Amino acid sequence: MIPSVAQWLIFETCLPAQGSAGSPALDISVDVQFTSPSGVMRRVEAFWDGGQTWRVRFSPDEIGRWTWQSRYAASETGLSGLRGAFDCTPYAGDNPLYRHGALRTSPGRRRLVHADGTPFFWLADTAWNGVLCARDADWSRYLAARREQAFSAIQFVSTQWRAFEHDAAGRTAFTRTPSFAIDPAFYQALDAKVAAINAQGLLAAPVMIWSCTANDPGRILTEQEMILLARYLQARWGAYQVAWILGGDGNYETAWKQWLRVGRAVFADRHDRLVTMHMGGQQWTAERFRGEPWFDFIGYQSGHGASARELAWLVQGPPVVNQDRQPLLPIINMEPNYEGHPAYVTGQLFSPYEVRRASYWSMLLTPPAGITYGNNPIWCWMEKKAPSPGHNLGMVEPWQAGVETPGIAGMTILRRFFESQPWERLRPAQTVLAEQPGSTDPARFVAAASSAQDGVTLLYLPVGGTVRLRAEALVGARTACWFNPRTGQYTAPTPLPADALFTAPDANDWLLTLRSK
Repeated sequence: MIPSVAQWLIFETCLPAQGSAGSPALDISVDVQFTSPSGVMRRVEAFWDGGQTWRVRFSPDEIGRWTWQSRYAASETGLSGLRGAFDCTPYAGDNPLYRHGALRTSPGRRRLVHADGTPFFWLADTAWNGVLCARDADWSRYLAARREQAFSAIQFVSTQWRAFEHDAAGRTAFTRTPSFAIDPAFYQALDAKVAAINAQGLLAAPVMIWSCTANDPGRILTEQEMILLARYLQARWGAYQVAWILGGDGNYETAWKQWLRVGRAVFADRHDRLVTMHMGGQQWTAERFRGEPWFDFIGYQSGHGASARELAWLVQGPPVVNQDRQPLLPIINMEPNYEGHPAYVTGQLFSPYEVRRASYWSMLLTPPAGITYGNNPIWCWMEKKAPSPGHNLGMVEPWQAGVETPGIAGMTILRRFFESQPWERLRPAQTVLAEQPGSTDPARFVAAASSAQDGVTLLYLPVGGTVRLRAEALVGARTACWFNPRTGQYTAPTPLPADALFTAPDANDWLLTLRSK
């Protein structure tokens, strides 16, 4: 009987090897060629799953009957010439990842969209240790909460790194003694949690190779070992709905040529999922990767600073200055101020206010594509209160403390606010300001964006006060309202002042919305 799978879900089959295969994760590359009903051929790699077992996973994008055939040069392994077929049927559920299909960049390359063109709003949570540490039942509870809170993606780390030495059984993703080897058992324990992210309608965003401190994979592995590890992850999880983060938290300016070579080697012949890099805090190496065929969007990190210099980096620095460089790419702040995280210099914990401020600035000062949220209990994912793993962040509460917080509520409001606007057509519009309250104090910086097509202008005032617009900015405007990012409520429409000077309701942060339609 021919198996069937719904469009955009996963067809999986086992490929049993015969006899010894040497070091299969390193020495054998088993290709499987899938042929679509219309005759389009897609090539993916199978992955070794321990012993004599190989598996291939594939996500069909075309309805009808698919056929497949495996290919490997050494025929004695029994891994070449295996054949099969399956039927791809229409998806009938309500999961947005399967209803609309895999992600790609929009035609204008300013945002992310599904295969059918439906806009994708990136609202990610940072669960660096989540897939690595969580119990299955706890992970399910967490993902269900994030789905209800309007999140759309989960960022996590895929291997041991500075904050995770090994799993509960003492296993690591790879070892290097006496030589480099991948442990399939490590990943067998993770597969269900990655699949669970998609099952809740959330995009999985795995960091393939963390590269910050001396013992991180990106610092200890050779270039060839990095390629082998990333290709293995791609073979194992590439059929899921994922956006790959090739490198995590690295200073790529010192090794950008190596990362270019790794990206090309991993994605040159299979690039059916989006790929980015996660730059270190307040570093901008996007120009090293812009134009690479495998580099799809810019993921930067404004980080955990609160000084005038650090705030200025976000509101006036590289993300703003470089947003229109060619080729255009979506820009997403993938690590702004985390709720409850200590500031770099003062050690003061960030409140929901600082989280909102960094998020609205990021969304309005570059063409909006999305934002990432984070808090310490979730990214650390510990069962009891303890010192932060691998970081000097003091004592961190258990993961349960990060499921429902005021900062998260603010992120839910943020997404609903933007999706009630023509967010995919908004562009930065600082020229509407007659004067910038934050010209000498970045903490007061007013961010503005507009869509002329839709007759909408939005301004974020981080500390209330007044803002004066150019007179021409009010031409055609009919209504002005204040939006409260803490409650999600609008004030009643206010008259348009003749002097174009608007005063916020109080000293909190507010959004001014002007409409001409």
